[in-house]
Amino acid sequence: MEKQYFCHTASPRMLEFDKIIKQLEEFACTRAAMERIRALSPALSESEVRAGIRETTEARLMLDQCGSPPLTALDGIADLMLLAEKGGCLAAPELERIANTLTAVKRMKDYLNRGKRFDISLPWYEENLDSLDEIREELNRKIRSGLVDDYASKLLKSLREGIERTEAKMREKAESVIRSNKECMSDHFSTIRSGRICVPVKKEYKFRISGSVIDKSSTGNTLFMEPLAVARLHEELQEMKIDAENEERRILYELTALLSDKAQVISKNNQTIEKLDFIFAKGKLSIAHDATEPQINTERRIRLVRGRHPLMEKSMNVPLDFEIGEGINGVIITGPNTGGKTVAIKTVALACLMAQCGLHVAGERAEICMNNLILCDIGDGQNLSENLSTFSAHITNVLEILRRADKESLVILDELGSGTDPAEGMGIAIAILKELKRSGALYLVTTHYPEIKTYAEREEGVVNARMTFDRESLQPLYQLVIGQAGESCAFYIAKKLGMPGHMLKHAALAAYGAQAADRIIPQEDAAEWKKEKSAHIRRQKPAASDAGLSEKFKRGDSVMIFPDKKIGIVCEPVNEKGVLRVQLPHKKIYINHKRVKLHVAADQLYPPDYDFSIVFDTVKVRKARHAMERKYVEGMIEV
Repeated sequence: MEKQYFCHTASPRMLEFDKIIKQLEEFACTRAAMERIRALSPALSESEVRAGIRETTEARLMLDQCGSPPLTALDGIADLMLLAEKGGCLAAPELERIANTLTAVKRMKDYLNRGKRFDISLPWYEENLDSLDEIREELNRKIRSGLVDDYASKLLKSLREGIERTEAKMREKAESVIRSNKECMSDHFSTIRSGRICVPVKKEYKFRISGSVIDKSSTGNTLFMEPLAVARLHEELQEMKIDAENEERRILYELTALLSDKAQVISKNNQTIEKLDFIFAKGKLSIAHDATEPQINTERRIRLVRGRHPLMEKSMNVPLDFEIGEGINGVIITGPNTGGKTVAIKTVALACLMAQCGLHVAGERAEICMNNLILCDIGDGQNLSENLSTFSAHITNVLEILRRADKESLVILDELGSGTDPAEGMGIAIAILKELKRSGALYLVTTHYPEIKTYAEREEGVVNARMTFDRESLQPLYQLVIGQAGESCAFYIAKKLGMPGHMLKHAALAAYGAQAADRIIPQEDAAEWKKEKSAHIRRQKPAASDAGLSEKFKRGDSVMIFPDKKIGIVCEPVNEKGVLRVQLPHKKIYINHKRVKLHVAADQLYPPDYDFSIVFDTVKVRKARHAMERKYVEGMIEV
């Protein structure tokens, strides 16, 4: 239904109708009512819409005059009745749940009977409810606190009294054994072990007491024995308990059979309660929104008197007066950003949507026409998953709207033509408006283009509207005035916020030309502003030059490495990164020159032209180098 009624599945979220559904669901008690609310969609039958609204109105009246109805959750009752019909036996807690449900049905009948004095149809649902008074009383008499009551039958009462007397005798017998054999006991009172009454006997006196050992202590020094006299009584007790359980089971089967015979009546009760729960949830939502009953028409006329967006706080919501129809099919709303244009069109669309769902509309008075479709394009629409820009997404959605809109549709377009070159966007916007007019649909459009205001002024059946704005306080007033074109107020806002005159002058020239610019920004207001001095960037000083580092250490110099103060020989001088290579015992390392200090210069350690390969190269490397130098002939190439 959603896909048939809306342009696409995102439209309920565009209008925030999903939040209305969530609020309505919170007022329901039964699972079936909640599921019905989640599936709620606009009806296309006028009689169905009128019936839904009438139900909401009557529920609101009952809530106002008689208070909240005694509705209760019915989860699981249908499953219990199905088990009863199949010949199963319901447990005492389950029978008590059904008894409580029948009690709730009785209270609901009384509640509805009180509403019959208002001459409305809703209270007559009472005739569909049957509280099964005799069965309810039988259940309440025989089941208490989730158990079969002692007085459910004479036999059960007699058996339970016998059980109590026998248990008392067993305790007396055990206490008597303890008193008669104090020296054999490790304690002065009896105890229960494995469901039997036992006395604590010292291990060494086991054979002094007639009875059976049932358990023993963790140390093994105490035996818990059931005296013989107590054991005889225990057998009698078990027989009585079995008889009592059989009697309880008989009573449960008897009560279950009574209910199974009335399964259809209980099922009808549940259905009626669930329907009433749905209806009263709508009434509670009407009270929460301080809403009013909308009048429904098929003459393509919408009128709101002091209408409100139902999701906004009433204290902050500026009431909306709106009217369309009777020769006016299109309303073009203009005005500043954050002026309330989008809230206004959402308010109208939500009012239509809620009315066709059988709900009341927030406001003082509402007249709503039937719509076969509510088609929306609200928000930036950007779709990253499909690689669509804002403009592309808008156009894709709008084209789908134009394909589906007809004379029974309501179309809502926000920021028409935005997201592209202004001149081309304006042209596309006017083309869309012409197509909307040709479709015969009612449509509300918000825009900033002045050319569209001009189009609305000269086009028959289209009217301008504006959102008011306080230029002094720079605050939107959120009031819609139909019949007047709005203005963006960008220059006024910018001027109030401190934009200098010469910048405003350039803006006016670019937007309206020289003549209009002089009118909007007088020459005396076009002076340049006095710029404030700002802090300057502090640049980092260049690092000290590393020139000459390559001469700091020579190959063969003996150096000391800090902080370990190890002695090594320089095998590679300092490179451009300030790193040299030092020969240490059994290894060569690279190290920054700042951690190295000259110990003995090479010219003091070695004669001139000393072959350092003896120190730094292996024997194998030196032999290979010698062979290459001996066999090398300049200019010869081996083939």
